[in-house]
Amino acid sequence: MKKTVIAFYIVVIAVMAVATIVEKYQGTSYVSEHIYGSWWFSALWAVLTAFAVGYFIRQRVRRAFAVTLHLSFVVILLGAMLTHLTAEKGIVYLRTGQSTDRYMTEDMQLHPLPFSVRLDRFEVEYHEGTSAAADYVSTITMDDGKEQKQERISMNNIASFHSVRLYQSSFDEDMQGSILAMNSDPWGIPVTYLGYALLFISLIWMLFDPHGTYRRLLRSPLLKRGMMLLALFHLTSSISPLHAAPRVLPKETAEKFGQLFMVYNDRVCPVQTYAIDFTKKLYGKRSYGEYSAEQVLTGFVFFHDDWAEEPVIKVKGGELKGRLGIPDYASMNYFFGKNGYILGPYVQEFYQGQQQESFHKQVAKMDEKLMLIMDLHKGTPLKLLPYQDKGTITWYAPTDNLPEQMDEEHRKYIRDVFTLLNGEIQAGNYQRANAFLDKMQDYQKTFGASSLPTDTQVKAERIYNKVAFATILFMACLTMGILSFLLLIFNKMRPTFWWQRGFLLLAFLALSYALALRWIITGTIPMSNGYETMLFLAWSIMLLSLIVCSWFPIMLTFGFLLSGFFLLVSHISQMDPQISHLMPVLNSPLLTIHVSIIMMSFALLSLTCICGITAFIMRRQAEELKLLSQLFLFPALTCLGFGIFIGAIWANVSWGTYWNWDPKETWALITFMIYAVGVHEQSLPFLRKPTLYHLYMTLAFLTILMTYFGVNYFLGGMHSYA
Repeated sequence: MKKTVIAFYIVVIAVMAVATIVEKYQGTSYVSEHIYGSWWFSALWAVLTAFAVGYFIRQRVRRAFAVTLHLSFVVILLGAMLTHLTAEKGIVYLRTGQSTDRYMTEDMQLHPLPFSVRLDRFEVEYHEGTSAAADYVSTITMDDGKEQKQERISMNNIASFHSVRLYQSSFDEDMQGSILAMNSDPWGIPVTYLGYALLFISLIWMLFDPHGTYRRLLRSPLLKRGMMLLALFHLTSSISPLHAAPRVLPKETAEKFGQLFMVYNDRVCPVQTYAIDFTKKLYGKRSYGEYSAEQVLTGFVFFHDDWAEEPVIKVKGGELKGRLGIPDYASMNYFFGKNGYILGPYVQEFYQGQQQESFHKQVAKMDEKLMLIMDLHKGTPLKLLPYQDKGTITWYAPTDNLPEQMDEEHRKYIRDVFTLLNGEIQAGNYQRANAFLDKMQDYQKTFGASSLPTDTQVKAERIYNKVAFATILFMACLTMGILSFLLLIFNKMRPTFWWQRGFLLLAFLALSYALALRWIITGTIPMSNGYETMLFLAWSIMLLSLIVCSWFPIMLTFGFLLSGFFLLVSHISQMDPQISHLMPVLNSPLLTIHVSIIMMSFALLSLTCICGITAFIMRRQAEELKLLSQLFLFPALTCLGFGIFIGAIWANVSWGTYWNWDPKETWALITFMIYAVGVHEQSLPFLRKPTLYHLYMTLAFLTILMTYFGVNYFLGGMHSYA
């Protein structure tokens, strides 16, 4: 029976993995109908559950936490089956002032509701002074003939009436209609939530049961032995020589310009933030030689001809450089010769689909950089001038089309302000230019006050802009990791133990400070995108290493190398470090809990992988490293289980369904199932051998890479932002 359980377990995992790849090429509706929604997929889970229960009973397991833990999965699957068989789902389409007592299913059939629904109004709430949506809100009245109930439905705020739950789903472009998702699942949800509760209790119980495996591991005599570790790599960056000096504003004047506010990335922020992003996108660094980001930005604004000749554009693509003979660093004018725009024909081919994959992608990225400069030359991004009309603040650039109802005084100021400022700068009257910039800031505070960030947020953002936390910390941590490894090789760890722990503590505090600054700037916990979660993962690694290093000095090396690696990934990958408003659906405390616990589990599981790699390098310590790996594995599974199913609860609150078989959800479940194998030594004797155990745990880490990176950059899906 055990072999049958193992076979079906492998088949279920394989089917889910293949389904995520099929979805990429065939679409979500195809896999929903032919795989996840098929009878044979449900039957596969049912057969696996039946054989697993039979094997569990045959083994006569007596530990209470083990019984409730495995029972919880049976209850969760039972809840899923009840939802599949009995739940009703659809959409309710409403227009302002109109009522309906029908909902529509996927097959376009109308079905009755146990009450009527009227849309009183629909509105989009925006972050003040920007076009970034803060929430989508439908005010409705529900009437069953005996009782009327008015509800305000928004993202993460549902309405419930007669066991029917209504969720904000979409809206009409004219803002006079709203589309609500409808879900009625009176049997499946209670059973499923009971399963979640049993799972959460059992996972915690697993760690604290005095007779359980985890407590036995903590009593192991191997904990008293010393340990050692592995090597990684270090990166160096090249510095490009500068060209002849262009004209620039004095630093004082450029900094004053950077202290102005503008709408960038759909939020009001200091111009300094835009200047840094602009410079990084062009040059790859936060400054250009001796020139600050504000000087680079204002150079292109006020001395465009000079800076158009400056080799400030970094050319990354090897094929692009080789085929067109472009240097590593080129100027704006380099791309515009006698025959016009040299990238023009290739950009046209790219958008017409006539592409050589790598070359044309490099052309498109270079074209984006050049468009940044051209848009700036037109003044389009410089939305520096607020105007309030009927309580709504809108920020304008001097070249924008201004509304007809704008009074002449404001219209003239917005149109002329840059012309006057430019005149003072071209004349070299920088003292007057500084005074002019001070008056512009007063104007912003007077007419854009309610849309401006607080003084605390501004201070936090300026501090955050001045220090490249991720860059400095990844270099420091990787360097310390290599040094720590060398000390291990020469048995010099103990004499430097406290010094290394102090350095890691400083790095941890610095990263904590960076995350706190992002939190202050956005007003939300910084775990809303791939960049922030990667920082949190590095933070978790540092915290765990500091906690455990007293018992395992090797954890200092682990901590430096792993945190340095994750910070390096956040620094050089496609992740976007820009700060932006959170999407309305993500503005939920459950999201914060879900992401933070998942990241903590990934941090712990990363350490099991490092233990495995180290064991193959230093075979004599394989047994001790197995113990260390298991000490990470049990709490990692607890965190991963909590994270996955708290995410399911959040999905149910937000969208009316706790599981959508989205690729990220599916791969998270695959990861949980594969790592869960690692705690079943009694049933799988091969795991008792340290070498085979480490091999399994090292290969298991591939599922985390797929869950975190593969889904984001290859498979896509609802979670591809994460």
